Amino acid sequence: MYKLLKRLLRVVIILTLLLVTGTVLFRQSVKIKDPLVVNPFESGASKIYAGSDLYLFEDSWLRKNREGLWEMYVTGSPFELGYKNGILTDSLNALQEHYFVEGIRQLIPSDSYLKFLKSFLAWYNRNLDEYIPAEYREEIYGVSRFASDKYSFIGEAYPRMLNYHAAHDIGHALQNMNLVACTAFMVKGEKTEDGSMLIGRNMDFSMGDDFARNKIIAFYRPDSGNNFAFITWAGMIGVVSGMNDKGLTITLNAANSAIPTSARTPVSILARKVLQYASNIQEAYEIIDEADVFVAECFLVASATDGKAVVIEKSVDDCTIYDSGSDVLVLTNHYQSDKLASSKLNKEALVDGSSPYRHARTLQLIDSIAVHTPQTVASVLRDQRGMDGVNIGMCNEKAVNQLIAHHSVIFRPERLEMWVSANPYQLGAYICYNLNDIFTGTPVPGVAIDDSTAIIEADPFLFSKGYEDFLKYKDVLAKLKWQLKNDDAEGISEGDIQLLVNLNPEFFHAWFIAGECWLLKGELQKAELCYRKALEKEVARKSEKEQLESRLSDLFGASY
Repeated sequence: MYKLLKRLLRVVIILTLLLVTGTVLFRQSVKIKDPLVVNPFESGASKIYAGSDLYLFEDSWLRKNREGLWEMYVTGSPFELGYKNGILTDSLNALQEHYFVEGIRQLIPSDSYLKFLKSFLAWYNRNLDEYIPAEYREEIYGVSRFASDKYSFIGEAYPRMLNYHAAHDIGHALQNMNLVACTAFMVKGEKTEDGSMLIGRNMDFSMGDDFARNKIIAFYRPDSGNNFAFITWAGMIGVVSGMNDKGLTITLNAANSAIPTSARTPVSILARKVLQYASNIQEAYEIIDEADVFVAECFLVASATDGKAVVIEKSVDDCTIYDSGSDVLVLTNHYQSDKLASSKLNKEALVDGSSPYRHARTLQLIDSIAVHTPQTVASVLRDQRGMDGVNIGMCNEKAVNQLIAHHSVIFRPERLEMWVSANPYQLGAYICYNLNDIFTGTPVPGVAIDDSTAIIEADPFLFSKGYEDFLKYKDVLAKLKWQLKNDDAEGISEGDIQLLVNLNPEFFHAWFIAGECWLLKGELQKAELCYRKALEKEVARKSEKEQLESRLSDLFGASY
């Protein structure tokens, strides 16, 4: 017995040593080192609050404008850009990180799975810094000096901020989570009032209204490359929508991706490099072509120098340019070039997704207007209807306006003008900025930098009963989804189910959720009625239609 216990103790000691050694080796292998930088700022440096939501630090500043949009102006070397950004936006950064983490918790409510995901992503992204240019690592490091300690359990500040820049890519690649379903388009020539290009773009990034509330229009004057502006959020130096002072614009639209084996260059970092260092389409293509990425992406690039816009389609293995060859170019979430359109993943996206429908609807809206202005471009971006103006319900992914946009933007590259939507979504006023005016001199802190004469007024829908119904619908939907997730059949009231479909009667998903509620309550006939109603509506995806058909088949043995 003594010998058995001795052997057992020896096995336990060996296993413990192996576990400890393995943990140490894992942590060492995933550890991302801080960049070596010279910090020119004094220890304990702080920003100055100048009143009226205006913050100053050195020659840079952050302010909230009259429409509630944050504007930030920063200058300097890579580390200085990040440091100034970080110190000015520290409280906003903490807020954004809170909203981001809460959004992840809603998507993945299991604590054990979150812990596993944290370790998996640490391993998956262990070489992420090798694929991010040194200057952007230094900038992110500068921002990270002011990151909140509240989320240190996720990781140290710098690697945490670094990993957030790959969040879009990872979620998109690993699960094709459908968090992004964007629409962008260009019109020019005979389709615009003066022949110049107009680019419209909805950034439909669904991490919740709170995350989108504190968007920032950042104006960068770096020591190297072009001056540029982009729409972002605190902590994010990558670009999803922006324009530089050469009149080159870039926006991102996700395409269907395979699951990669390790992290590569985040697409937002790649777009940032284009904005900072490219002045025409060829230079943009060369930057995108040479990069290693781990998700499929479409970059709509417009150039005042070239007088046109193209889509640079980038897959994990290939890169090509799609040029419509006309005065109209539309981009949703699929490839269009001869080279990549026939790929297996793209064909799957075309069959299942909403992208082809939105593409066709966008073309229909463009063609319905003879000559476009910034105002008409805004009207296209705000459209909630389906083909031929059919009511397909609020929030339908097939609509150009799904009422989830983080931001919406309109560019006129030849004039260096851009209009950015105020909250909420693309319903608030579009505020106009002229980059030539902003970068020719030095903007004065506290003085308005937008062109108040060129504002595009808020969408009338924002002040309608329809919008009130939309807000009520979201509240009821959130309540019912929570009850479904927790199997709370008793807590689900018939009144809430009826209210949900009354508030958004043409939306298939409202009827689907109603069906799920009745199913949980054991009311099979009512559930069947709701599922059948949902199938009568414009269902966004083939997979969602198949889910509805499966419910009916499983419950009633019917074939659809």
